[in-house]
Amino acid sequence: MASTTLTVLLLLPLLPFAIPAQAQSNITLGSSLIADDRNSSWKSSSGDFAFGFQRIGNRGFLLAIWFDKIPEKTVIWFANGDKLAPQGSKVDLTRTGSLVLSDHKGEQLWARGTGTGVSHAAILDTGNFVLADQTGSNLWESFNEPSDTIMPTQVLDQDTKIVSRYSAMNYSRGRFELSLQSKDGNLNMHTRPVYDDAYWYTSQGYGYQLIFNRTGPIYLAAKNGSVVYTMMSGTVSSTNYQRAVLEYDGVFRQYVYPKDASLSSGRSMGWSPVASPVPSNICTSMRQSIGAGTCGWNSYCILGDNQRPKCRCPLGYSYMDPSDEMNGCKPDFLPQSCDKAMLETDLFRINEMINTDWPLSDYERYDNVDEDFCAQVCLSDCLCDVAIIRDGTCWKKKMPLSNGKMDPSVGGKALIKVSKDNSTLNIPPAGSKKDKNRPMIIVGSVILSSSAALNLILILLILLIWFRFNHDKKPETVHGHPINRFSSMLSFTYEELRVATGGFTEELGKGAFGVVYKGVLTSNERSLIAVKVLEKITSEGDREFKNEMSTIGRTNHRNLVELIGFCEEGQHRILVYDFMPNGSLADFLFGGSRPSWFKRIEIACGVARSLLYLHEESSKQIIHCDIKPQNILLDECLTAKISDFGLAKLLMTGQTRTMTVVRGTKGYLAPEWFRSLPISVKVDVYSFGIVLLELICCRKNCEFGLKDEAQMILSDWVYDCYHKEELGLIVDGDEEMIGDMKRVRRFVMIAMWCIQEDPSLRPSMKKVAQMLDGAVEVSVPPEPASFISSLQ
Repeated sequence: MASTTLTVLLLLPLLPFAIPAQAQSNITLGSSLIADDRNSSWKSSSGDFAFGFQRIGNRGFLLAIWFDKIPEKTVIWFANGDKLAPQGSKVDLTRTGSLVLSDHKGEQLWARGTGTGVSHAAILDTGNFVLADQTGSNLWESFNEPSDTIMPTQVLDQDTKIVSRYSAMNYSRGRFELSLQSKDGNLNMHTRPVYDDAYWYTSQGYGYQLIFNRTGPIYLAAKNGSVVYTMMSGTVSSTNYQRAVLEYDGVFRQYVYPKDASLSSGRSMGWSPVASPVPSNICTSMRQSIGAGTCGWNSYCILGDNQRPKCRCPLGYSYMDPSDEMNGCKPDFLPQSCDKAMLETDLFRINEMINTDWPLSDYERYDNVDEDFCAQVCLSDCLCDVAIIRDGTCWKKKMPLSNGKMDPSVGGKALIKVSKDNSTLNIPPAGSKKDKNRPMIIVGSVILSSSAALNLILILLILLIWFRFNHDKKPETVHGHPINRFSSMLSFTYEELRVATGGFTEELGKGAFGVVYKGVLTSNERSLIAVKVLEKITSEGDREFKNEMSTIGRTNHRNLVELIGFCEEGQHRILVYDFMPNGSLADFLFGGSRPSWFKRIEIACGVARSLLYLHEESSKQIIHCDIKPQNILLDECLTAKISDFGLAKLLMTGQTRTMTVVRGTKGYLAPEWFRSLPISVKVDVYSFGIVLLELICCRKNCEFGLKDEAQMILSDWVYDCYHKEELGLIVDGDEEMIGDMKRVRRFVMIAMWCIQEDPSLRPSMKKVAQMLDGAVEVSVPPEPASFISSLQ
């Protein structure tokens, strides 16, 4: 009791209610903002916050409040996440004091107002947007209608909730919700819409308000002001920005961001967590009886080193949507037939996964059995998709599998039933011969029952259509390939792209084959684009164009840049890509301040997953051949996306190596390029290893102007530091890395394996991705080839 009283006494002076009067810039009635690329906004008096429109990729505009002085422009509140506003939309502070968002046609998309008494609006230096009367009293405020974030001085009352967004850049309402219950005074976190099945909650009761203190602590207070429960206990200096957010993975986290690099006390210039997340392990916390769990149906959740859940598919399964790993998984094979005459038991096998379970999907149980028995009863049961064996007990489970998790606390082993060979599967007959002929009988009956005149007209019409499409009209082609092969992409004329780029004036970058320009398509919802004009219309340039068309047109992954369309008109060969607003990884790593270590981890894992997709999961195996920071672009939330498939070599089915001319960029090229050796996917593994070292050290792989010659070649220097157990030298005082040296060492070891001189010693990208995630142990690597010897 004394401890609680002391806590209350310490915190009471810090309560957010006694806030100094804020100078504010009032927004007059009748003011408005337009959603366009001018980025006009209303700012707080300090300039820390802005209210206005943020472009969300190419999908539209979000009416939002954000931190305006940091490069990320992090959103803390938004109005229209479920329905983005098109370009030309407007937000009005009407003469009657209402805040109204309408599209370019005048259709109202969102509105708030009190109906009377509003004299002005303001965006305060707390990030709160208010509609106020002449006395300064707030009649409406954004703090009372939070989105997914709460801010210092903000109070969450009973029955107020915050809802996660759907994904990092999808602001529609997601699957998770945090609310303070009025019925019992407890704070609950639950999935939507299953409100009575919390995956995290307080049990003390008596909670009246959730308070975010301006000095950092976030706590649940009773009606008398006493502290019932402390959710986040960290103390934060006033030299940092703060926010706390229920993220799209269902975890509540508190972050800080240095306001000034000179006052950052060694902290990197980026958002850094300041307290343990809630819950600390959502993978094991999620036990809901209804719904898919953290990661969606048929997937499993594994906690990463940074306490972020990673959603993975079981062996033999793949993501429902490669761009959304939390959307569940699907089997990559046809299900086992339940026809007793063709059970196909011999066509299936068992994949094993330790410490993995889907605890709520079982339908049958066996006690006092061994693993072999458990595997066999699943193989012989057409309804069984997975069996779990733990301590002599076997559970059979069937799809959809829910609440999957992999964690040492789970124990046991999952036995996943998968097809041995998809090509040998017997597809069950759809029905008898009589059933198959039934559609023909029906069609024949209809025709015979129709009048002869109607049938004659129908026949003539069919002949006319056939003749028109097969004789009168020659199919439009792209170098002999029908254009409908690229039906998922857009075809542009040269004039359309000339107008879109303003005459090809704003250059974004230049490569070996052409220049990339920024453009705007005003007539298409994909507004901002990157236009790559191939300059060398030689056979080599033509090959790049065809290569990019055939390669990117077949790919679909969240870590690959999307090809929107193309132009092949006369001598013009142009590719149109989705615009990446944060430039390249080279700009991010080498452009100034040292980026967050945890963001670099995410980028490394994203690049690894995209290469795994290209090498093993796309319809055709693809070698990129030019992996380097300049070809890794960053979207709005700094998600890494591989670009420039112009040098990629598309391998045909069954082909694992190919001979080709030297491609790529020196410094990232594997030794086999210079030795006329067969080229395989292992050249990308080598290039990734160099990029991984650059991500670890935030410097280029070759810097010949350094005073210390031993540091000039990054790979040689890092290996020396690793071998001498002096990895502290490479972190350069980075506090995030210093606190995560176990992973730093693991990443260095992975990079050393990737850059082995012998391609057969390099791991596959699948194993690289597993090692980065911590799912596979990393053995001690041999010394890699030196930079000079790799060129010989």
